[in-house]
This record gives sequence, C-alpha cells and structure tokens, in this order.
Amino acid sequence: MPTESTFILASIFIILAATGWALGYFGERDDQPPLNIDYLKGLNFLLNEQTDKAVEHFLKMVRVDNTTIETHFALGNLFRKRGEVNRAIRIHQNIIARPDISCEQRDQAFYSLAKDYHHAGLLDRAEVLFRRLSVDSLFQTQSLYSLTEIYEIEGEWKKCINCSEKLAKVTRKSFDLQISHYLCELAEIAVTNGDVKKSLEFIGSAKKLKTMTRRTDLVKAKCEKLRKRYTNAIKIYRDIIQNSAYLITEALPELVDLHEQLISLDELNEFINKIRQSNQKLSRDIGYTVIINNIYDVSSLNDCVNSYIENDSTLKEFLGISHDKKDKLKIETISLDRIRLSLSKLARSTSRYQCESCGFSSQKLLWLCPSCKQWETQRPFSNVQFDSILQRMPLISD
Repeated sequence: MPTESTFILASIFIILAATGWALGYFGERDDQPPLNIDYLKGLNFLLNEQTDKAVEHFLKMVRVDNTTIETHFALGNLFRKRGEVNRAIRIHQNIIARPDISCEQRDQAFYSLAKDYHHAGLLDRAEVLFRRLSVDSLFQTQSLYSLTEIYEIEGEWKKCINCSEKLAKVTRKSFDLQISHYLCELAEIAVTNGDVKKSLEFIGSAKKLKTMTRRTDLVKAKCEKLRKRYTNAIKIYRDIIQNSAYLITEALPELVDLHEQLISLDELNEFINKIRQSNQKLSRDIGYTVIINNIYDVSSLNDCVNSYIENDSTLKEFLGISHDKKDKLKIETISLDRIRLSLSKLARSTSRYQCESCGFSSQKLLWLCPSCKQWETQRPFSNVQFDSILQRMPLISD
C-alpha cells in the first residue's frame, strides 16, 4: 500500500515535470535533452513502491541550487516526520556534499541532519553537529535547546547547566528553574555516593538563583537526616507540607519516620491537628497520602484518613454512607483498616501523578516530564481514580 510520503514524492515529480515542460516550451531553448523521460522513470519507481530508488533518482536528477534546495529540505523533513530517517539522512547528506551552496544553506543542512540523527537515537552524532551549530550560526538557539535535551537524556547535568547559561545570554530569558533542577540532580547523585558535603554545596548554589524549585528543600532535608540533624530535617519537612502541598506525598512519610525514630509522635500529632483545624484541603491531602503510603498508628493521621473517607462523595456512595447522622454511624461498623488497605491497593494500581501541562501520568513523581519535557509540572492526585479503575475492568454480561 503506497504511503503518504510516496504520494507526496510523486506529486513533487509531477510538479517538476510540469515546470520543466513549461520552461522548455516558453523559455530559451538549449541543446540539453528533455528531462521528461527522467520524471517518468522516477514515477515508475514510485508506482512500483520502490521509494529508495525513487529518492536516489530524484537526487541525481535535480541539482541542488537556489531554486530547488527548499524542495530537498521539504522532502527530507517529510521523511523524518514519517519515521523514514535513513532517507532523510541521505537527502541532507547529499545537500552538504554539494560545493555550490551558501554557508547559510550548509548550516541548514547540518541542522536538518543533526535532527535526523537525534530522531534516530544517534545522540553522539547529533551532539557533534549541534555543538558545531551552537557557536555563531543562524541555528545557535535551536541547537542549544537540542543539546540541552540530549544532555538531559544522558544525565550530563553539568553540560545542561552550561547550555542553559548560554541560552540565557542568547535569548535573554531566565533558565533558573531548570538550572536549579540540574543542581538538585547533581546533589542527589552526591548523596547516593555518600558525599553529603558536596550535595549541600550544589543545593547552596541552587538557592542563590532568583527562581528555584522546592525540590532543593527535599534534598537538603535528606542531607540533614543523613547528618543526624533530625530537628533541622523535621523543620524543613514541616515547612514543605505547609507551603508546598504538592510535595506532601514526598515529605510526610519522611516526617513520620523521623518522629518515630525520636519517639516524638506527640509532637507530630500536635502539628497535624493544627493543620486539620486551619486547612481542610490540606487535611484531605494528608489523609490520602497516609492511605497510599500505608502509615499506621498515628492518631492525628488516622483522623485525617477518617475525614477523607467520610467526605469523599464517590467513596461514600460505594460504602453506602450518607449525610444522615443515623446512617453516618455505618462507617463505624465497617473495618477502617480494611477500607484503608483496599484503597491503598487501588491507589497503587493507578497513576498517582499527572503532568499539568500535557496530562502524562505516572506511578512515581518525575521531576522532568518525559512527554512534554517540562520541569516540575507533575502533581499528585488527591483521591483514588475510580474512573480509571472502572475503565480497565472487563464488562460483565447478564
């Protein structure tokens, strides 16, 4: 079955044939033989679905000059978008090999070829070309963005910082948020390697930026915990919970663990009870976090869970709990532990985070969205996604 690119290539041949005929009929005559037979030969390759031969014939037939070069670029970009990267590479390499093109056209060809390599996963080859174009070329900005993306994939965080700093100078835009995440990545690597001092240095650099991520506080709290400065770590986690609700799922389990180690659950209960009285929404988020992390034996957190169950309309309908005081007592006859365990299993079987920018969802928090490539756009769900669960259930026939 002929592909879309086959039809478009055939159209190009037909247009070129018509153009050649018009120029030959109305323009000046010369001694060169007509090209009509070449166009027909190319179309024959296409009709027989011999696209590779058609492309090769096209490249030989049409010399790259100022009147045809855009056609070559259009054809190469078409093949790349269609996933036929090898054909795109051949076309762009053919343009580069021509001695009679301008410097700007050669840079455009190098940039297109770099995009071909990037699309094909040949990141080392793409990097070489993007680096060349990132210095004093018309494609400097685009190449720096592409290099940053490659370095993010490869985890080359220092190179990411370098590219972002160059982009800030070229575009006069702030890249502080991205740089703060790159520094956090370096800090977390240092923590993993047991170098807490180095990790704190990276966090210190991030905190000097005008715009930064609250992720720095999570890493710093982790460092304080490793240094056994538990009081400092507790203070940081409490601040995160009160001021960055979307990070509760990361901070609360760590806070509970610290209080358990210090045997100071009374202090935790006092802190949570103050939150419950002042912020009902935050109390609900805490209840859901407790459920999905299977946290038990903390009275204030149990109260948050009970409140969450009683006030979730979908869950109330499922359990048969109504607003009636009489029926509300039904919840006391149902094992809360069983409800919590069931909810925990349901939550773990569905996505827990979703990107606010593109909608990509995942089970764990991803600081860099793999879909839209934006930093810190994922947010946790605040309740069990019953709709998602029901969609996956098989239909039951009567």
